[in-house]
Amino acid sequence: MNLVQLSAFREVMLSGSVSQAARNLGRTQPAISTAIAALEDELGMQLFERRARRLHPVPEAHYLLSESTEILGRMETARQNLRNLKALERGEMRIVAMPGPSVFLVPRLVSRLTDGRDDIRVTIVTRSSPQVHQLISTQSYDLGIADLSADFDIKSQLVSARPTSSTCLCAVSANDPLAEKEVITPADLDGRPMATLHEKHSTYLDTQAAFQAAGAVFDVRYETQYFLPLLNFVELGLACAVVDMLSAQSYISYRGLGGEGIVFRPFEPAISVDFHILTPAHRPPSHLAAAFTQLWCDEVDRINDGFAQRES
Repeated sequence: MNLVQLSAFREVMLSGSVSQAARNLGRTQPAISTAIAALEDELGMQLFERRARRLHPVPEAHYLLSESTEILGRMETARQNLRNLKALERGEMRIVAMPGPSVFLVPRLVSRLTDGRDDIRVTIVTRSSPQVHQLISTQSYDLGIADLSADFDIKSQLVSARPTSSTCLCAVSANDPLAEKEVITPADLDGRPMATLHEKHSTYLDTQAAFQAAGAVFDVRYETQYFLPLLNFVELGLACAVVDMLSAQSYISYRGLGGEGIVFRPFEPAISVDFHILTPAHRPPSHLAAAFTQLWCDEVDRINDGFAQRES
C-alpha cells in the first residue's frame, strides 16, 4: 500500500463514486480506478463490488477506511508540522551554555525567536565550558555556547565548533581616575590589583604577556571561574580587570542604563577571546537551532560594533 492508493480509496469511500473522487483529488477517473485496482491486487481481496457501473464497498472496506483516515491524517499532521518547523512556527530547542551568556544574552536571543510563536519550547541549561563540550558530544543538546580556552582541545569527531570573537576591554570602577582615559594600557595598571580568570585561561595568559612586554607588574589579587563574578571586585573599587565585550554587555544589561558602577575602556594591546557555538557533529542542526546560531553571530557583531562606536 502507498499513500496515493490510500488517498484514492478514501476519497471513493467518502464521495461514493470514482468520478467525484477524481474531481476532488484533481486526477483522472482512470488514475483513480488504477489506484483502487492496484490496492485490491496488493491486498489480495476486493474492496468494492461492481454493480450497475457503481462501486459498493464490502464490510472490510469500512475497516480500511478507518485505518487509512488515521494514516493520512497523521501524514498531513507531520507535513504541516514540518512546514511549521521550517517556518520557525513550532519546535523544540535544547541549549547548554556557559554562565555568562546563559544569564542575559541567550535568553534575550531566545525571546526573539519565541515572541508570538506559542508552539516553540526552549530549554536553557547552564554548565561550565568543558561540561558544555561534553554534553554536546553526547548529541543530547541542539547547541552549546562555550569559551574553550588555551588549555582545551576543541578538536572532536563528535562536536562541530564555530568560533565568534570578542575583543577585550579594561573594566575599572567609575570612581577610578583611569575611567577618564580613552584607552588603558598595562603601564596604566602597573602594580594595580587585578581580578582575572584562572591562570590557564587565554585572557589571563594574554594579559600577563602584555604586562611583561610593557615591563609592568601584573598583580593578580582575585581569581574567579567566570567573568561576571570578578566584576563585583571592580565595581567595589578593589581591582581592575580585562574582560570580553559580551561580559561587559551582560553587566550593562544587569545594571541598566545609567546604573553602571563600572566603566569599560579599550585595552591595548588588543586581546581577543573566542566563544564557540558547538553543535552535534553527527546530527544536522534544526531550522530553529540554525536560526539561533545566526542570531548569536549577529548579536556578537552588534555588541562588538556598539562598543567600538561608543569609544570612537
